[in-house]
Amino acid sequence: MADGVGIKQKREWYGEGLRFECTMCGDCCTGPPGYVSFTDDEARTIARRLGISKAAFYRDYAHKGPRGWSLNEVRAERGYDCVFLDRAAVPGKAVCGLYEDRPLQCRTFPWWPENLESPKAWARAARSCEGIGRGNLVPIEEIRVSRDRH
Repeated sequence: MADGVGIKQKREWYGEGLRFECTMCGDCCTGPPGYVSFTDDEARTIARRLGISKAAFYRDYAHKGPRGWSLNEVRAERGYDCVFLDRAAVPGKAVCGLYEDRPLQCRTFPWWPENLESPKAWARAARSCEGIGRGNLVPIEEIRVSRDRH
């Protein structure tokens, strides 16, 4: 299928859209030790939100790993929680303390390219995210915007 400019576009298997609704379970923010990348601009925004300097944010809430900077994690009952995951604010829910200013990696979940490779990959992601397959149908255009930002 050509897009009129001679570039062939691959047809996504999820052309009709996919269902997703965040249930605030926190499973995407916990588990085995992981990596939550962020940019320097995101660090500045998060520091501003916390009312601290960017240097204090890096010192207190982040660490440098082999792939660059990552948010810290804390040992918790279910594994390692993101340092900004709050399980006490709303009983029975897990909320992000940075929600409006969370890093792009977090904002684009579950629409990561590796989760959208195939129906099998999407099903694999659903095993660790109870919101996949629930809620309203998310149109392909919206999925593409998030997928392509990741």
